[in-house]
Amino acid sequence: MVLVTGIKALAKADGQNYAVGAFNVNNMEIMQAVVRAAEAQRSPVFIQTSEGAIDYAGLEALYTMMLFAAESASVPVVIHLDHGKDLDLIRKCIKIGYSSIMFDGSHLPFEENIATTKQVVRWAHRRGVSVEAELGTIGGVEDKVSSRTIVFTEPDAAKSFVDRSGCDSLAIAIGTSHGAYKFAGQAQLDLARLRVIKRKLRMPLVLHGASGVPQELVQKITGFGGQLGNPEGVPEDQLGQAVKLGINKVNTDTDLRLAFTAAVRETLITKPAEFDPRKIIGPARDAIQKVVEARMQLFGSSGKA
Repeated sequence: MVLVTGIKALAKADGQNYAVGAFNVNNMEIMQAVVRAAEAQRSPVFIQTSEGAIDYAGLEALYTMMLFAAESASVPVVIHLDHGKDLDLIRKCIKIGYSSIMFDGSHLPFEENIATTKQVVRWAHRRGVSVEAELGTIGGVEDKVSSRTIVFTEPDAAKSFVDRSGCDSLAIAIGTSHGAYKFAGQAQLDLARLRVIKRKLRMPLVLHGASGVPQELVQKITGFGGQLGNPEGVPEDQLGQAVKLGINKVNTDTDLRLAFTAAVRETLITKPAEFDPRKIIGPARDAIQKVVEARMQLFGSSGKA
């Protein structure tokens, strides 16, 4: 069994200056794709569930699948709750065996965010579970997470927040956004802000809303009848710079959804007589694995297991 806590995986990443990929899973095929990619790349990995995924598949079902994957893996696996806001659900995830929890209090006033994060830290640390917190908002829409505005993380406020809350890692806002429609124009992360925050905090930092939105997947989806508009992701060069400057965990969800959709659409169009779900979803699983492996290479986590 190679189930590890979030802070154990991130402390090594922080020390060796790379980032661990955190990938949202909603069903068996997505989970298999993520873990197979980690095995192929010899990379540590976060497999994470959102509150929406838990609503969809059920906490016990998802956790059982993730635990089996972690027990079967030969690389470090973190089972993580992404964007936890429901305190009752957070306590259930801690109790059932998640090794890492994110409490998202970014929508709360500063003092309330500190106080609630501190309470979650007490619950989690009693059971040896790591806590990720968030300060600032990154905007966009994905799953149950929605914000119309971006509030950048202030370095001094971040230092006070971490010192007072006791969180193990911090998700910061430097210009990314949830979902496929991240930017109206050219993307530009505030890397100077990241540099200052890292210098002040000297702890693992997390980047949400960082999917790349590969245009080849967008083109495949539209080529097979999908309607996506003009989605834009975070350019690889900027994401690579962010990792070099101290980002140690990068969340990815949208890219997995795009890979899944592109492969399913292609199969249904090119093989109209096919009705075996395994032969429809199987190629989607393979497509997700390719995307995840590419992300691990970009983050520098390949070969770090």
